Amino acid sequence: MSENEKFIRNFIDAWSRLDVDELVDFFTADGVYHNMPITPITGTANLKNFISAFLANWTATNWDVLTLVSSGDVVIAERIDHINVDGIHIDLPCCGVFELENGKIKIWRDYFDMATFTGPLTPQ
Repeated sequence: MSENEKFIRNFIDAWSRLDVDELVDFFTADGVYHNMPITPITGTANLKNFISAFLANWTATNWDVLTLVSSGDVVIAERIDHINVDGIHIDLPCCGVFELENGKIKIWRDYFDMATFTGPLTPQ
């Protein structure tokens, strides 16, 4: 396993701790997080605000890596993100593409179906 693959596995594992500062520390100062269904977030201050808001109602999460491959500074991780939000469990299939620079995440693009995430959270 390459160092970049280990780094991304460590990043994925860190999500289970729901520690915003720890997660943001994985990014470069001008790092980008792009959940493909929404506008990209750039820079550590903005990342911290976004991830804090995103995790505000999360009580637990654990991500299962199905496939992880890399080429140079690009790592692709196919996952199932298991998320608990205010007592609601969601299994979210995702594919993340990470571009690394100097051992940190420069760009992270995450591909998933937003309705799979928001559907269970919408009152019936």
